[in-house]
Amino acid sequence: MGDNVAIRVSGLSKTFKLPHERQTSVKSLFINFFRRKRTYELQQALKNVSFEVQAGEFFGIVGRNGSGKSTLLKLLAGIYTPTAGTVSVKGKLTPFIELGVGFNPELTGRENVFLNGALLGFNRKEMQSMYKAIVKFAELSKFMDQKLKNYSSGMQVRLAFSIAIQAKSDILLIDEVLAVGDLDFQKKCYNYFFDLKKQGRTIVFVSHDMAAIRRFCTRAILINDGEIIGQGKPDEVAGMYETLNLRSAEERLSTDNKAILKKKRQGNQAAVITKTETYEPQTDKAQNTFGPQEKIGVRITFKAKEDLPAPAVGFIFQNQEDLTVLATNNQILKLATKPLRTGQKMVMECVLDNVYTDGEYTITAAIESADFETIYDRIEYLHRFMIGGHKLPHALAHPNQQMNITYRKG
Repeated sequence: MGDNVAIRVSGLSKTFKLPHERQTSVKSLFINFFRRKRTYELQQALKNVSFEVQAGEFFGIVGRNGSGKSTLLKLLAGIYTPTAGTVSVKGKLTPFIELGVGFNPELTGRENVFLNGALLGFNRKEMQSMYKAIVKFAELSKFMDQKLKNYSSGMQVRLAFSIAIQAKSDILLIDEVLAVGDLDFQKKCYNYFFDLKKQGRTIVFVSHDMAAIRRFCTRAILINDGEIIGQGKPDEVAGMYETLNLRSAEERLSTDNKAILKKKRQGNQAAVITKTETYEPQTDKAQNTFGPQEKIGVRITFKAKEDLPAPAVGFIFQNQEDLTVLATNNQILKLATKPLRTGQKMVMECVLDNVYTDGEYTITAAIESADFETIYDRIEYLHRFMIGGHKLPHALAHPNQQMNITYRKG
């Protein structure tokens, strides 16, 4: 390898053999052992993957679940052997993969520190010198003499991570190890990553958190169906990943919205909601996913079942936590409606700036009397759509803003 290359991957492929028949008993295992012909299904997890990681890089690997990220990391760590291709590593490597895999739930936290340290190659004297630092970083001093089986999953991750960082390695492989930890501990770990970056250590980082990829990484690759489909600057790769997710969500939401879903309905049905859709205002085409620069169109069709005076119509957006992030109707917008005759349809269209944070949303729609005393039809969770691609801190919404800063002499 070149002087500055820490990891080189060339033409790497990994195929798993999955037996068609599962052995459910000792008898079936014995009978099938003597069969000459056994059939397998081949599952290719990685296909001809090649890349290099330079010494001192903070290198990101992103991709959806099942794309092959963890398989790649285990090949880099030497846990799996390649079906084809090569992995070359220059320097001592420590994998932060499946942390705590060597823990014994019947032993105390203290005993597991020494056990896990031994698995990492440390002798008892070395572990004794590290013990206070491990406990302090994990923030578990009150629990070290309790059996590990009484620890929460988050506490176990904290302990395992605190032990693993004692390994003074040239290269670290980190695989979503912080998904279970609490927010304060995650912040502490990210500060630790910043320190590693300043020290010029080589880090390979797998994450679904695009904010973390953008924040820490110097370069990244995007894997999909076992192949690299993008590589380059973290911001570019994160954008590709978000586009891939939105495309997948569009297909899923289109299917879900066409399906007959369990909907909570109220009203006397004097008028009914017949159709609800989100659409792209410029093309007027139905669309269920929206990026940061796209406006959101909402179109709801109502049909009168009897003659009615001018009604009130509106809708709300709710996020994944069932919090209402928008509530609007024609009266709020000072838009008058007309009386409806039996069989007549009315279409309400509303175009909104995409100021909402990333995630899935549901629409609840209603048609009521103008004084809101009588509900004609109200359907909850009527339609779902997704917003993605914002590079903004988490908040319910990010409205357009203007800010001015002036300076004056004291």
